[in-house]
Amino acid sequence: MTRADLIVTDIADLATMASGPVPRVGAAMRELGRLSRAAVAVDQGRFVFVGSEARCRKEVRLRTDGVRWSAGGGSVVPGFVDPHTHALFAGDRSAELDLKIAGASYVEIAGRGGGLFQTVRATRGASAVELLRAAEARLVRMGALGTTTCEVKSGYALTPAGEVRLLGLVKGLARRTGLRLVPTFLGAHAVPLEFTDRADDYIDALIRQALPTIARRRLAEFCDVFCEPGFFSVAQSERLLRAAQAVGLGLKIHADEFVRSGGAALAARLGCRSADHLLESSPNDRELLAKAGVTAVLLPLTPLASFASRSSPGRAMVDAGVPVAVGTDLSPNSWVESMPLVLAHSVYSARLTPAEALTAATVNAAHAIGVSAEAGQVAVGRPADFAVFDVPSAERIPYQFGLAPVRVYRRGIRFPPAEPVAT
Repeated sequence: MTRADLIVTDIADLATMASGPVPRVGAAMRELGRLSRAAVAVDQGRFVFVGSEARCRKEVRLRTDGVRWSAGGGSVVPGFVDPHTHALFAGDRSAELDLKIAGASYVEIAGRGGGLFQTVRATRGASAVELLRAAEARLVRMGALGTTTCEVKSGYALTPAGEVRLLGLVKGLARRTGLRLVPTFLGAHAVPLEFTDRADDYIDALIRQALPTIARRRLAEFCDVFCEPGFFSVAQSERLLRAAQAVGLGLKIHADEFVRSGGAALAARLGCRSADHLLESSPNDRELLAKAGVTAVLLPLTPLASFASRSSPGRAMVDAGVPVAVGTDLSPNSWVESMPLVLAHSVYSARLTPAEALTAATVNAAHAIGVSAEAGQVAVGRPADFAVFDVPSAERIPYQFGLAPVRVYRRGIRFPPAEPVAT
């Protein structure tokens, strides 16, 4: 007899995401591994039973101090995995809205010393305590909306020492929030004003001064670079990514967001774990990504936040055989904390089916940040990260804009906890 400290019953639709290869591609993205009239049981933070409610009654016994809860005919999905966030920053850029409405682009605002550089000034001037408190609040709100795992990029210090400082805060954030956080080094988010017209020198500084420390202290899992005109060229991006690969970091790239810069082709050539944004990617780029097995991380709310007319190429990517994940791109430029809202825009603007969107936000997103063994699926032996929604079908979650879960569990404990996880 299996013992459990938590049993959830009366699940009308359980999308386990537990059948098929990882990442899912093509038609496999529509396979949710669904169970009806289901139950799950958790013990010591991991699933010990996933199956029918009838079997659960026969095979599982609740511990004396355990909790039994009815999902009330709702749906259960794995905790969402957000594979692209810039959650660690100070300040905000709400004043940019007037500039955007007047027609100023992201690149133009940054070129005036605003935009990203405004956030850099605020982040450089913030104490560690201030940064932790601000990021913790954002992450807790994200967790309450169903995100139990997310990537956290650096990128708002734009000095080797400052980037190391930011990455050094991520483990503390994980302890404070209880969420699974994956740190990514994005020192090449932009060319700092101190290095204007000297992008090569800045790349040299990141390679010589930041990467060895990051690798030695194991501060990041991935290295990312913003490969766009006005930021970093294909050659500069490749030089940094190859250096990062040499010290053991996985590779990511911001690619082809504003123009077709060659970033997607570079991602395919280097075998990057993911290429992100990809608004201006071509059919040939999609073919290269598919052949190389690079995951396309699409951020369907970012064009909206940037007042752009383009939409994330979700349908084109899936149809080309590219594994697709979706994320919030949480940042001062696109302050999005809700993965359910991302799911809706994945359907209504990126043209994914609801099932594809759910796959992109769970199992494929977990692959995109290297945590497939621990996140994105509901299965026996895995950490009990899941969200319960008051809808009879999991595919209703993307249908309803910004639907909030009624309960979220991280390792079998309700999130957010009644008391802070750590201080």
